[in-house]
Amino acid sequence: MIKKSIAVISVLAAFMVFLPFGQTTARTEDLIARGKYLVQISGCHDCHTPKVFTDKGPILDESRLLSGHPSDSPLPELSRKMIEPGGWVLMNSHLTAAAGPWGVSYAVNLTPDLETGIGRWTVEAFIQSMRTGLHWGVGPAILPPMPWQNLAEMTEEDLRAVFAYCLSVKPIHNEVPAPIGLEDLPGE
Repeated sequence: MIKKSIAVISVLAAFMVFLPFGQTTARTEDLIARGKYLVQISGCHDCHTPKVFTDKGPILDESRLLSGHPSDSPLPELSRKMIEPGGWVLMNSHLTAAAGPWGVSYAVNLTPDLETGIGRWTVEAFIQSMRTGLHWGVGPAILPPMPWQNLAEMTEEDLRAVFAYCLSVKPIHNEVPAPIGLEDLPGE
């Protein structure tokens, strides 16, 4: 209960940092609603939310919204030859990890978890990341299939809304693996 209260306080504090002085709770609710809409139409859940397979195909695992690649979900063996330029681009069964000519990338945890998510990020760092394609706006590079170039075209207000929505979801402790370079994969 205490951990949940701290997370809620952290989210509220984050909103206070980037909302102009004197704005109401209704303004925050509107910002979160706009962010939820933008996350849905921008396809953020496509990679950042693990899937559950049903008889109708994959659906979002609502218990792990925006938590990124599940830390307990290892990838099958992969060879460099499969994904070198001219080869395949592959996704794992949760659709949270991708392998291609860049190597292997994992969808990051976008929940407000303070240790493994974006709970310590500032809205400025988030916006800079989306504008530059670099984590925290300074590096390392955000790898495919993340379409940061598309998100870079969003207005600052829209990016603020996306960040606000991400901070409003349930914090999930999920440490996503580091990317693997193509050169670090077996050759055959």
